Amino acid sequence: MAIFALDLTQRSPRSPRVRIGGYAILARALDKGRATIVKKNGEFNYDCPLDKMCFDFIGITGAEVKAKLAKGASDSDILAWIEKSHPKCPAQIDAWSKFMEGRAPSSVDSRGYFNETVKKCAPKREDISTWFEMLDVDDYTTFGGQA
Repeated sequence: MAIFALDLTQRSPRSPRVRIGGYAILARALDKGRATIVKKNGEFNYDCPLDKMCFDFIGITGAEVKAKLAKGASDSDILAWIEKSHPKCPAQIDAWSKFMEGRAPSSVDSRGYFNETVKKCAPKREDISTWFEMLDVDDYTTFGGQA
């Protein structure tokens, strides 16, 4: 079965802000999962801690998602599976997604990684404070954008 996957050696996955069924992070995780299957994930890691936070909230595993993606599942196929087997009310999904969008590094280790990444990709920016902001600017500058 042919799998349509973005070539993440040439472009970034979707922003963690892009929502599928209201879920933040899910679209990005699916892009990385498909790219990993076809070995076009570049520096992007599927089932990373951020992906796992999304999967844990939903009640699924990265391995389960990857198996469905390997069979050619579309975004809507994945969402239908989630809604059938792990239903959540829209208010829960919205609250979780908003919380994730506003998350900032909380530990010394993650703050160090965060600061180093921002310093590397956007050294003059002082307005980047959340993980989603950092990922968006890192994705943008990785493929030639100027921060």
